[in-house]
Parts: sequence; C-alpha cells; structure tokens
Amino acid sequence: MAKKSSQGGLVYSTEFGRACPACGSPVDQCSCSDDVVPEGDGVVRVSRETKGRGGKVITLVSGVPLAGSELKTLAKELKKKCGVGGALKDGIIEIQGEQRDLLVSELTKRGFTVKKVGG
Repeated sequence: MAKKSSQGGLVYSTEFGRACPACGSPVDQCSCSDDVVPEGDGVVRVSRETKGRGGKVITLVSGVPLAGSELKTLAKELKKKCGVGGALKDGIIEIQGEQRDLLVSELTKRGFTVKKVGG
C-alpha cells in the first residue's frame, strides 16, 4: 500500500518505507539532496534589484561556485559583514539594501572573480 501526500507525491510505500518527496526513491538511497557545485563560468555577479519589493533595494550575489553548507556559511558571513539581513534562495544570496561596493570588495578578498552587473 502506498500513501500519497496532499500535493500528490509518494511519501510512504510498504515496499521500502519512507520515500523522498522530490525524487520518489527510498530515503536511504536518495541522491537529490547531495551537495552539487553549480556549473558556471566562475564569475560571481553582484547586482541590485527593486522589483516586487515595494521600492526597497536588495543586492543579489549569484554564480558563487560553492554548494550547500559552504554557500549558507558564506551568506551568513556576508550578512554579518554588511550588518543587515538577507536570505539564500535557489543558490542566490540576497542581502538587504544597497551593498554592492562592500560585497565586491569582500568577495574579491576571499579570492572570487567578481563582476558588478546592472546600473
């Protein structure tokens, strides 16, 4: 007997027990949560954005060649350095406010190739 979640994904099967909601394979054999370094050109891009935020500015850091917990740690350290809040969403670090100059200098110190994007 297989149970399904309210969103339609398999969550439990009598064949193998708990199932990963993302890939459907047994939890102990799931590989979708493994840290994979994103492929790219190796350039970290720092931009600013105001769309959909009520006129408030955020700074976006994308293309960082780190995965999982390393990226999370970097985001935490950058937020601390800027003295503001932020988030990590889909591999893109969001920092509140106009922080491009500070972030470019900090990321360059850490050995990344950094490029300012946008106006």
